[in-house]
Amino acid sequence: MYDEQGAEYIDCINNVAHVGHCHPLVVRAAHEQNQVLNTNSRYLHDNIVDYAQRLSETLPEPLCVFYFLNSGSEANDLALRLARHYTGHQDVVVLDHAYHGHLSSLIDISPYKFRNLDGQKEWVHVAPLPDTYRGPYREDHPNPAVAYANEVKRVVSSAQEKGRKIAAFFAESLPSVGGQIIPPAGYFSQVAEHIHKAGGVFVADEIQVGFGRVGKHFWAFQLQGKDFVPDIVTMGKSIGNGHPVACVATTQPVARAFEATGVEYFNTFGGSPVSCAVGLAVLNVLEKEQLQAHATSVGSFLMELLRQQKIKHPIVGDVRGVGLFIGVDLIKDEATRTPATEEAAYLVSRLKENYVLLSTDGPGRNILKFKPPMCFSLDNARQVVAKLDAILTDMEEKVQSCETLRLQL
Repeated sequence: MYDEQGAEYIDCINNVAHVGHCHPLVVRAAHEQNQVLNTNSRYLHDNIVDYAQRLSETLPEPLCVFYFLNSGSEANDLALRLARHYTGHQDVVVLDHAYHGHLSSLIDISPYKFRNLDGQKEWVHVAPLPDTYRGPYREDHPNPAVAYANEVKRVVSSAQEKGRKIAAFFAESLPSVGGQIIPPAGYFSQVAEHIHKAGGVFVADEIQVGFGRVGKHFWAFQLQGKDFVPDIVTMGKSIGNGHPVACVATTQPVARAFEATGVEYFNTFGGSPVSCAVGLAVLNVLEKEQLQAHATSVGSFLMELLRQQKIKHPIVGDVRGVGLFIGVDLIKDEATRTPATEEAAYLVSRLKENYVLLSTDGPGRNILKFKPPMCFSLDNARQVVAKLDAILTDMEEKVQSCETLRLQL
């Protein structure tokens, strides 16, 4: 990215520009379709069928019905409606610190937001984040997947004892706002079992982590094992490379229950010819430039460089991630793992002065989050970590306390 003076920045966080800022093939696809036809989706057009077909090839077979929208928030709002119509239930189970969008319905199921606003609604139930670095069940636990899934079971049972009925469990396949969390393998399958027994459906929010970002798989939920299939998958941000396009994929039974209400779903520009042309172009770029494999190789390289920083700098408590989804957990003390909040803010500010754009997340705002465009290169990784190393070294030499940091922020 470039500022108004033409200074060049390395963008480590902009997952909206999934295949790269202003990718020429994506720009051309939008421009060419705009010249021919850009109208609402009441008009039949091949692009929406072609796009749905291409998306279906990336997903497990049961996920074969597609609704197109304009944003990830719209997608999660529709997923909530689908779940409630299908189950006949109202309540939702979510993970602590989750964020699922900015609509009123989604703020209600986003602890990250509602704790600072109107508080928790009676129909919302919060389960612990499956964080094996900071949570109750850590890396030394014999089976954290089962332990964290049992926490969901406990939350569901508690809700049922009060007469509540569960419609859905919502989770980002890799919780991002919660601190770049990698749930233990097998966790989702166990959770789905508990949710299905309660009559609910499993919604996998792939808005920030889907479309090949994890490298090993096209979808982050596939990290949980080939036998796990969500009932609903939501997409946004990355699928249009910044163009407002989003999608909900679900099963025939869920879709048929929704259609049976007689209240059709219509979205003026969701699924428009231009939006679908853009979506197709993004898929073409991912395939042509082999960006999924690229995410694996560059992500592994970046993780190794960051692990070297962990050995060198005591402030780096944990490095976790997969593909080009990586978190660096900064701590004040190794024993207590106290979040180094002020230090993280200072570091991000210094990096910006050094032309690297990075940000923090997590409950303690101490997690450096890496979610760069998929074209992020080996050379970009080297440059970023070299600057990170230099600033951390300088901090260790000059900054003696958090109070000193506050004075410099």
